[in-house]
Amino acid sequence: MFKNKKTTLILVVIVIALIAVGAWLITKDKDDKTAGTTGSATTSGKGEEKSLSQTFYIYDTVVNIKVFGATVEQKNMDDIQQMLERMDMELSRTKEGGETYAVNQAAGKEAVVVSDETLDVIKQSIQYAKEMDGLFDPTIGPLIDLWNIGSGGDKVPPQAEIDKAKSLTNYKDVEIDEAAKTVKLMKENMVLDLGGIGKGYAADRIADYLKEQGLNSAMINLGGSSIIALGKKPNGTEWNIGLQDPDQSRGTQLGTIKISDEVIDASGVYERYFMQDNIRYHHILDPRTGYPSQNGLKSLTIMSPNATDADALSTGVFLMGIEEGMKYLESLPDDVEAFFITDDNKIYATKGIKERMNLTDPTYSFAE
Repeated sequence: MFKNKKTTLILVVIVIALIAVGAWLITKDKDDKTAGTTGSATTSGKGEEKSLSQTFYIYDTVVNIKVFGATVEQKNMDDIQQMLERMDMELSRTKEGGETYAVNQAAGKEAVVVSDETLDVIKQSIQYAKEMDGLFDPTIGPLIDLWNIGSGGDKVPPQAEIDKAKSLTNYKDVEIDEAAKTVKLMKENMVLDLGGIGKGYAADRIADYLKEQGLNSAMINLGGSSIIALGKKPNGTEWNIGLQDPDQSRGTQLGTIKISDEVIDASGVYERYFMQDNIRYHHILDPRTGYPSQNGLKSLTIMSPNATDADALSTGVFLMGIEEGMKYLESLPDDVEAFFITDDNKIYATKGIKERMNLTDPTYSFAE
């Protein structure tokens, strides 16, 4: 189904800064308590235990990367920073001079030539939209702009404005010419927003780069929403990841799970939202209604071999809800696990997750 899933991720763990902006998942390991700062990387250990840690602020979030290996060097972090900056410029809809920005400026007028990388992200976005029947939709930009949740929006917009923005949200109105490498939005005022898979795509590209360099142990954390554990720890053990309690302050966990060669991606209603008439309006918008989803879910965590897939699934499957979402995940040809947390603190998990998760907070329990 998803084109990158057959690429096995070789993981490395990482010290995830527990105070990272937007972090949802946190490492629990004692050896993961330091992170580099923007600038030169922090070095520790020797031989295969040698590690470099560095923190970047990009994609409007804190990115933490920790790489293990005798040959890891500052150049690797510099290369990764250049990759992140390039992709941020290409994929951002708000950065003037970027490719996605240019596509949006030309909406309803003309096609825009883009790079192979941007074309790949847009093609994958459209494919995910088709496979999830539009629940994941990369043209949801008009609705995001209208609600503006997390960036100042604090009230429900007028219905007429919601209807207008919803009419501009349709992935079928994106025209791609692969031969010419062009993208055109068919209606004026359409807005392509690649935030739904941008971080996952970037995480996968970083993982590919590290493997090409022979660095097969690392933790890649893009703001907590896309985390890749490449391989295992240098001592051969799995990484122990703390799972954020969606009702508590950042760093408070409801349980732990051990991972290796895997991606964790989470979506939830608890970080960006406002309250109106005792209703929580959060940032996960449903293209079908034009409103934030109200399906009784607090959060959804996807575990997958591929970060791009996990990023898209965490949005689309969240909007499906538990019953439909579970069926959809079970229908996928590759191994994808997940767990849903409902408003009544029940956890609905796929079989593989339920067997691996260690709940430590009695407030939460697995649903029967």
